[in-house]
Amino acid sequence: MTYKSILVHAEHLAAAEPRLAVAAALARRFDATLVGLGAESLDWAGVSDPYGIAAGQWLAVVAEQIQVDLASAEKAFRRYAKDLNHEWLALREAPDYAMARLSRSADLIVAGGAPLDDTGQYRTAAPADLVLLSGRPVLVAPPTGHSLRAEQIIVAWTDSREARRALTDAMPFLRTADGVTVLEICADDNLENAKHQTGEVARHLKRHGVKAAAKTKVARNSQVAGAIYGEARAQGADLIVSGAYGHNRFQELVLGGVTRDLLRNPEQFVLLSH
Repeated sequence: MTYKSILVHAEHLAAAEPRLAVAAALARRFDATLVGLGAESLDWAGVSDPYGIAAGQWLAVVAEQIQVDLASAEKAFRRYAKDLNHEWLALREAPDYAMARLSRSADLIVAGGAPLDDTGQYRTAAPADLVLLSGRPVLVAPPTGHSLRAEQIIVAWTDSREARRALTDAMPFLRTADGVTVLEICADDNLENAKHQTGEVARHLKRHGVKAAAKTKVARNSQVAGAIYGEARAQGADLIVSGAYGHNRFQELVLGGVTRDLLRNPEQFVLLSH
């Protein structure tokens, strides 16, 4: 398995360009086609008068601004993709759902790589939503968007469907890493079981040519994400692989606690699968 098609959301904001740099570098690394999507929708809350009737003139102004934003996003994307096989698509709709739909032809989605802000779903594709909606692995870049080496990798293990899927989805990175640590953070009364599980996973990875080792640590539930990031710092790992836990509850996308904590302000790259 490898990544032959990488999807990234391009925005008109310069602060989001580190995401494009990461996506382009990965496309180059895996000899993949880079697919750029410019997507922005109308913020209806900002174009209604007190009686709930959209103001026609304001609608025209906002629609024109969206067109300008999409043209700027395309220019930024093509600057990073110029020496790669690439495709571009611009849509006037919510980025989360447009990205999820387009992911049918993608092996990997690159998200993040921009400071957290309040632009909302009409302009920004939230990594959490992409993970739960797309059915594809999502690589979330830290806000700084620095380059990904993936020489040392932490696999944040729990014995779950999501973690097993993440392990398979991350295989192109795992196979080329200098070292992979299969790490389970558990309660003290589950330590022996965790050692058994991580040992089995490490042996499975070795069969695939991965330089893997197992490790367990004891921590409370509220400390899991911090313990994962702490181990990544200790190992010099810049990529964390994890299952993403969450569901759609009453039309609202709800993340599990550890997934939410990993995404709140990622210190390293995080590859998530749901």
